[in-house]
Amino acid sequence: MSVANDARFWDRSSRNYAKSAIADEDGYQRTLERTRTMLGSGDHVLELGCGTGTTALRLAGGVQSYLATDFSPAMIVIAEEKHTTTPIPGLEFRTATVEALDADVGLFNAVLGFNYLHLVRDLPGTLRCIRDLLAPGGLFVTKTPCLGDMNPVIRLALLPAMRLIGKAPYAGSFSTKELGLCIALAGFEILAVENHAAKGNDKRPYIVARKAGIGR
Repeated sequence: MSVANDARFWDRSSRNYAKSAIADEDGYQRTLERTRTMLGSGDHVLELGCGTGTTALRLAGGVQSYLATDFSPAMIVIAEEKHTTTPIPGLEFRTATVEALDADVGLFNAVLGFNYLHLVRDLPGTLRCIRDLLAPGGLFVTKTPCLGDMNPVIRLALLPAMRLIGKAPYAGSFSTKELGLCIALAGFEILAVENHAAKGNDKRPYIVARKAGIGR
């Protein structure tokens, strides 16, 4: 499947996705609260892979500006419908990938990517793009399934079979350790790796990283 095919998959799934319940509500709330502690009222925030806008609508009110993006136009349509019902100044939804964002977006104090990095096809390239969009000392916050830490039957048999018949999008397989290494190599200093699952460990580490060095 290509990136375009991936986008079409999420377009087809968007309405059902919007209706689905959050699997671990307590863990999700923990993630929201932890993220809020790192965002200031004057911050400019970028969210990647925002889906139908649930997280953006809960975080955007506490910052100066919040650009929420997704490569699925249908997901963004639903997010904008929600935003019309619950308007938040400074919040904008846009169909885009981080690689395709124009220079006019400026630099951000924080970039968020929840349930996102495993869906990109060029992880090192995406991480470099994220770094370039951060202001000096800016934060990258991510919480992503690490399929390399999960049951091998899922990543080696079930997911490939589902992708073959169009029932699943592309998903990269890496471990928490491998993800951390990729983030560091892209020019970040990792500040925290946490487990926000309400029970056990769902293999979705919450990682906070700071842009290293100075300048763009």
